[in-house]
Amino acid sequence: MSRVPVAVIAGILGFLLYVAAAVALADVVLPHHWSLHVLYFAVAGVAWVWPASQLMYWAARK
Repeated sequence: MSRVPVAVIAGILGFLLYVAAAVALADVVLPHHWSLHVLYFAVAGVAWVWPASQLMYWAARK
């Protein structure tokens, strides 16, 4: 079986789970100071990049 379809399905499901977790955790952060909001959303906005890149490298390997 080709790795690309597996990576696409895993990537979409993983991203949806990541977004759900980030939104749920944002509810915990919202009552706090605005500077914590900035830090949280900056980290949450880029934290998905490393796992996604590893998944793409895995799918492209022969």
